[in-house]
Amino acid sequence: MSTPIQWLSTADAAKFLGITPRTLYRFIDEGQIAGYRFGRVIRLKQADVDVFIDSSRIAPGTLEHLYPEVVGTPTPPVVEPTDA
Repeated sequence: MSTPIQWLSTADAAKFLGITPRTLYRFIDEGQIAGYRFGRVIRLKQADVDVFIDSSRIAPGTLEHLYPEVVGTPTPPVVEPTDA
């Protein structure tokens, strides 16, 4: 016997993911997560949300562009004495 589908409303799915409903609608429209329309209501499968979460995992080493490289303490410029 198969497991019954656990349906989420868009509000519940957005809250579960920690995003706004508008962002969730964009993800659905872009095909990043599956949404199902039942009349005027849109629902998401909990299993699809779980797969979306797993597929959104960030690979190590891919966020280097978000933080500056710290090379060391900058040295002050050398000021040459002048003969006056």
